[in-house]
Amino acid sequence: MNVIQKPFGSMKDEEVNEFTLMNDNGIELTCINYGCAITKIITSDQDGRKENIVLGYDSLEEYVNGSSFFGSVVGRVAGRIGNAEFELNGKNYTVAKNEYGNHLHGGVKGFDKVIWNAAILESEELAQVQFTYLSPDGEEGYPGNLEMKVTYTLNNNNEFTILYEGISDEKTILNVSNHSYFNLSGDLKRDIQDHKLILKSDRFLDLQEDLLPTGKFVDVDNTTFDFREGRNIRAGVESNDVQNRLAGGGYDHPFVLNDNHNQEIILEDPESGRTLTIETDEVGVIVYTASQLPEEGEVYGVPSRKYLGICLETQGLPDAVHHAEFPSWVLEKDTPFSSVTKYQFGVKEK
Repeated sequence: MNVIQKPFGSMKDEEVNEFTLMNDNGIELTCINYGCAITKIITSDQDGRKENIVLGYDSLEEYVNGSSFFGSVVGRVAGRIGNAEFELNGKNYTVAKNEYGNHLHGGVKGFDKVIWNAAILESEELAQVQFTYLSPDGEEGYPGNLEMKVTYTLNNNNEFTILYEGISDEKTILNVSNHSYFNLSGDLKRDIQDHKLILKSDRFLDLQEDLLPTGKFVDVDNTTFDFREGRNIRAGVESNDVQNRLAGGGYDHPFVLNDNHNQEIILEDPESGRTLTIETDEVGVIVYTASQLPEEGEVYGVPSRKYLGICLETQGLPDAVHHAEFPSWVLEKDTPFSSVTKYQFGVKEK
C-alpha cells in the first residue's frame, strides 16, 4: 500500500497538493486537498485495461472556477435548503443563496471551495489520507465553530471508504456527502445512459420545479424510479414522467434506502464489465444523472455534456429543516458526528 504526494497548484500563497492512494491490485485513487476533491480513480475493465472512472479537471484553476462539484466533499449541508433559511433553537438563520433563492451544497464557499489540511496516515495494510478543516462560526450563515475531519482509505479488498467526522461548539446542522461523478466505461468513452443501477429502495421523494422536495414519499412500483431489480439510466432519460422531466430528463432525486451496509447501491457498465458497490449508514442517496452538466468546455479532453457521469450522493434527505417527518440534520453542541460510506470496485468476467 502506498500514498504519493506531489504539488497540484497554489492559491493565495497556499499550496494545494495531490495525493494518490494505491493498493496492491493496481487500483489508484487521486485526490487533492482543495475541497477534498477526488480527481481520478483508475480501475481495470474485464480485459484488464486500466482507465479512469470519474469526472474531474486537470488544473486547480478549473476546480476553483468550476460549478459542478466534481469529486468534492459538499457541506456544511449537501443538497438544498429552501429559501436559504432555517430555524434552530428559536432563532432564524439565513444562509448563502446560491441557486434560485435557495441554498445548495453549502453555499458560495462550501467545503468544496476551501483548502483543507491534509496528512498521510502511514499503514502497511491501508493507504490513507486525512483532511481536516475548521469551519468558523457564521461561515455561509451557519452557527457554531465546526471541526471537520474526512478520512479517505483504500485497502487491498478494492474498497475505498470515506469517513466523515465533525464536532461543533454550538448546536448546528450538518449533512455532508461526496459529489463524485462516476462513469464506468473508462476514460469517458461513453455516457452513462446504458449503465445499470440496482438500488434497494421502495420510495423516492417527489420534487417541485425548483427540485426541493414537496414532502411526499412516492412508491417506486410501476415507475421509472424502481431500481430494485436493476434498470438502465436511459429509462429515466427517455421517460415522459413529470418527475424525470423536472430533473432535466433523467434523475436528480432522493431515494430512501431500505437497508444499510448490505450492497444497497450497485452500478454496472455492461460493456466494460466494471461494477461499483456502495454501502452507507446514511438514510438516503441522491441519484443525479448530470442532466444539468454544462454543455461547454471539456472534461479530461472529452466534450462536457449531459449524462457524462452519475452521482450517487449518500446523505440525509434534502431540506430536512423544513420537513419534520424527515430524519433531522441537527447536530447538538459538543456531540460527535460520524458517517461512513464504502465504495467497492469490481469487474464482471466475460
